[in-house]
Amino acid sequence: MQRRYFISTLAASLALLPAAASMAAPAYNGIDVTGSAIGPDYQLFYADGKPASLRDFKGKYVLLFFGFTQCPDVCPTALSRAVEIKRLLGADGNKLQIVFATVDPERDTGPLLAEYMRAFDPTFVSVRGNAAQTAKAAADFKVFYRKVPSGGSYTMDHTAITYVFDADGKIRLAFKHDQTAQQCADDLRKLMAPPRPTGFLKGLFQ
Repeated sequence: MQRRYFISTLAASLALLPAAASMAAPAYNGIDVTGSAIGPDYQLFYADGKPASLRDFKGKYVLLFFGFTQCPDVCPTALSRAVEIKRLLGADGNKLQIVFATVDPERDTGPLLAEYMRAFDPTFVSVRGNAAQTAKAAADFKVFYRKVPSGGSYTMDHTAITYVFDADGKIRLAFKHDQTAQQCADDLRKLMAPPRPTGFLKGLFQ
């Protein structure tokens, strides 16, 4: 199953995206996508049918993942990792908002998504749209997905990446699927830390 998720291809392409980084910028375990054209937002709906946007979480650090509830391993692993990231961050874990966007709206109804989120953490939220809205959101976030027949039903191939947005709603990082919870938490601590002065300004604070 792992080979289906095109992780390496996406990670390589993301690494080539422009980033507004300076020599003093921290080194991340994830991919720094600051300043890229990914997103920047979606127009989807919460499980209760209300309009959903990333702007709803201004002031929070958002982890956005695209997947589907019947995913056998990648999606549960990503969401379980998010639970562990929150734990590792301690009090700063309250600054996080995890958002799960389904690529399978045909089966992932609002009630099913709400139940799926509660199984991991009651603060996690899910978003969905119709087929066209899902396709647009996925394209805007460089997420590939497709339906694959499986027996009398189907499964979904999809990109396995978690995007990170800062408290100002700007995209900053892409967590690879093979990153550990500890590596992700370390990246988030760096992202949450106050910026350090550089150049001649640094001398003024020494």
